[in-house]
Amino acid sequence: MTRARIVLAGEGGQGVQSIAKILVEAGYAADKKVLYIPNFGVEQRGGVSIAFCQISDTEIGEPRFSKGDIVMMLSDRAIERCGTYVDKNTTVIYDTSVCLTKPEVEAKEIIGIPANKMANEKLTSRVFNIIVLGVILKATNVVEMKYVKDAMELALGKKYKAKPELRDLNDRALELGMSLIQDKTSV
Repeated sequence: MTRARIVLAGEGGQGVQSIAKILVEAGYAADKKVLYIPNFGVEQRGGVSIAFCQISDTEIGEPRFSKGDIVMMLSDRAIERCGTYVDKNTTVIYDTSVCLTKPEVEAKEIIGIPANKMANEKLTSRVFNIIVLGVILKATNVVEMKYVKDAMELALGKKYKAKPELRDLNDRALELGMSLIQDKTSV
């Protein structure tokens, strides 16, 4: 059985909700059971934005979950707010190029990745969230790449039509994200 309970947390404007929408759209297209609960409000003005996603081969019993399989923390404030979703079975991933502190939680594994730095140095800051999406895909292995690319096409199709070079840029960002935790096992 494949199942992933994912918590994504970062600052408003980092694309947390966009990542979650693409993930669940890909899961739905792959004929999986999916659930997405956004948590935002004043976050659009610079607060912490959190997205809760579940993707499973079987029915999802309850919409909310108390502990995630993967908790992605993209800012220091996200680290402060999301420790409650972590336990000894959780893999925590945080951005070492944005976060000044390492999450101090009891987790199965804590992985630091330089997503923001890689976006700025190798591609462009605009694809930071797609790099993070690649990290999550590799960490969970819950959805096949073809469904993710289709979901990206659905989410970004208008932008791709206006600027076709964005498709290649986002594909490279997705692969770069996956390479950041290449040797890690999936949840």
